[in-house]
Amino acid sequence: MSVSLVTLGCRLNLVESEAMKNAAQSAGLDDIVIINTCAVTAEAVRQARQTIRKIKRETPHKKIIVTGCAAQIEPERFAAMDDVTLVLGNETKTQAATWQNLRDDLSASAFSNPAHEFERVRVSDIMTVKEHAPHFVSAFSENTRAFVEVQNGCDHRCTFCIIPYGRGVSRSVPMGDVVDQIAKLVDAHHKEVVLTGVDLTSYGSDLPGAPKLGRLVKSILRHVPELKRLRISSIDSIEADEDLIEAIATEERLMPHLHLSLQSGDDLILKRMKRRHTRADAIRFCHEMRKARPDLVFGADLIAGFPTETDEAFENSRALVEECGLAFLHVFPYSPRNGTPAAKMPQVKGDAIKERARRLRACGDHARATHLQNLIGTEQEILVERGGVGRTRCFTQVFVGSRFEPGSLVTAKIAGQDGERLTLASQI
Repeated sequence: MSVSLVTLGCRLNLVESEAMKNAAQSAGLDDIVIINTCAVTAEAVRQARQTIRKIKRETPHKKIIVTGCAAQIEPERFAAMDDVTLVLGNETKTQAATWQNLRDDLSASAFSNPAHEFERVRVSDIMTVKEHAPHFVSAFSENTRAFVEVQNGCDHRCTFCIIPYGRGVSRSVPMGDVVDQIAKLVDAHHKEVVLTGVDLTSYGSDLPGAPKLGRLVKSILRHVPELKRLRISSIDSIEADEDLIEAIATEERLMPHLHLSLQSGDDLILKRMKRRHTRADAIRFCHEMRKARPDLVFGADLIAGFPTETDEAFENSRALVEECGLAFLHVFPYSPRNGTPAAKMPQVKGDAIKERARRLRACGDHARATHLQNLIGTEQEILVERGGVGRTRCFTQVFVGSRFEPGSLVTAKIAGQDGERLTLASQI
């Protein structure tokens, strides 16, 4: 039985890809490739289309199912590609019934019968979805870390972002369901669990009593004492609640790494992005959290070349890396997305965007190298992953070679770094 998956984009897609793979295999599907797309930038959509063409060239006999945010937002664009068998929306892509019905439709007799009406685009209005059906899986076959989707969708409307139109409104998974799922993952020998969502810090606003993310984190740590490491993915720092801040400061099993959705270091650009924080808010959050937990490490998303960004505004973003003490950067060159307000604003020239992105990445490379250098000579707890690498508690990558079993937690002394990751001594 052959069900292949190509996952593009965020950690949320990793969770949903695992659920889709399980559902497709259980339905008895064969010779299909599922491509779970991303739509965060125009480049992400281009890469999705490029991936489809490449897979069709390499495996012409396989049927290609395209799903994910790009498919949800631009279904007809993907349906127009001859290489694509089916375009599937985000609402139903992880449901077992979707893949069981598809098995029937793709059976040899049905698919080859001209009289059989095959619906190639199966995408519903995601904005009408008000409740969240959790995409739980019992184990992650390709990852030593497990991912749990606790929230989906977004109620904010940042002017550059198309993702709410691919994910719908914010909706959350009840706390009890999350705790039960994490307990099962621990039983399946996962030592680290990562909480994921589109807008993670909006967790709980749609649930009875409106519990916040911090309450969920504390509940997980209290009710699953066997869990070794809990990690939270990207957050909006301005929405961090008191319980979350307290948990970050005091809970040893909550990993000392936060990835922040900052996007810019200039107040006017932040306002035009319709972000909810200021430059001062970001700096204050990082300083106060590092004071509360000195080993805390920050990463961040930054956009280069947002419409109307001047040289001075860009320099404010570049300076933010040092002022916030960021160690890891995800740099996105701005690209206009049709349907977003920012696409109608005065655009920065393409060459300037590329140059600013290059300079931001160079700044990020320097910050990462400094962070790595500071860890040389320290002892670090490492979760060993596949491919000869592992991750420290602060999410720094370590080359470990083949000396440890994937999935194991080991403590080792850091001997050096190569500019991208840490290295161990030849003998431990």
